[in-house]
Amino acid sequence: MRTVSALITFLTYFLLVPAVAQNPLSPMQERALKSGDSFKECDACPEMVVVPAGEFTMGAPNDEPGSMLWEWSQHRVMLARPFGIGQFAVTVNQFDSFVTETSYHFSTRCNRSQDAYSSPERPGFSYRTAGFEQSGSHPVVCVSFDDAKAYIAWLSGKTGKSYRLPSEAEREYVTRAGTSTPFWWSATISTEDANYNGDPYNGGAKGVFRRKTLPVNSFAANPWGLYQVHGNVFEWLDDCRHAFYGGAPTNGQPWITPDCNGRTIRGGAWSFSPQLLRSAARSGADPAVCVDAIGFRVARTLMVRTVSGLLDPDQR
Repeated sequence: MRTVSALITFLTYFLLVPAVAQNPLSPMQERALKSGDSFKECDACPEMVVVPAGEFTMGAPNDEPGSMLWEWSQHRVMLARPFGIGQFAVTVNQFDSFVTETSYHFSTRCNRSQDAYSSPERPGFSYRTAGFEQSGSHPVVCVSFDDAKAYIAWLSGKTGKSYRLPSEAEREYVTRAGTSTPFWWSATISTEDANYNGDPYNGGAKGVFRRKTLPVNSFAANPWGLYQVHGNVFEWLDDCRHAFYGGAPTNGQPWITPDCNGRTIRGGAWSFSPQLLRSAARSGADPAVCVDAIGFRVARTLMVRTVSGLLDPDQR
């Protein structure tokens, strides 16, 4: 009896507890994932959190302070299945592991994000020398959309799993984490909550302008366990840049069109105003540009059980 009990304990711990996994998840572990579980599939891999399936209202009401016309077409989006999302933005150390292992040729020109209207290019700067002090636990910046996709291709090959960039709908969904206010905690913001340029928002006080990124685990996690979904760095998303929501998918899929001449970024950044940190705020950038205020966070398609049974892991 004691042997049977020990065997059950062994199987439960090593096969059914994803939070301690240090190798790619087995099919049994993956099917056992629940909302709120976390996992990490290699030493250099991002820490992932499982978020629930659900429906939410995407976009901003037209009376939200700082909201823009291109956010006002509020619409319901249904995400039919749970998925994994990075608990943090990808760090300098994590990106460096990819570069070191693959000898990836990274850019040595990085634009300085002085403000929303000026971003001069600076030769000699890169993700390793962003222009301000960073440690390995800071979010990687000075990476293009293609750099982010190259990292994800490496991560998928390394683990044998379906890593990807989040869609714009997924990014707003996990930022809100069930809330409907401009920020997941409330309708106001201070530099005690997030890293941005310190400008006042919605009657709030002016805060400190730190003029650099902070480690990815700074500030509190949102209700779904994600850190810094507001501020610190913008994050590349899979969607093409679209001025308005007309024709946008309502199932959480990325919005990709043949005339894609820009990519969506979300989240706001250390050098930008708080209006751009709101859950509904939308921005875009040239996919070839490297900026000291843009990084990325990864998502992971999961093989999970639903009421209808086991879904194909290649489907979102």
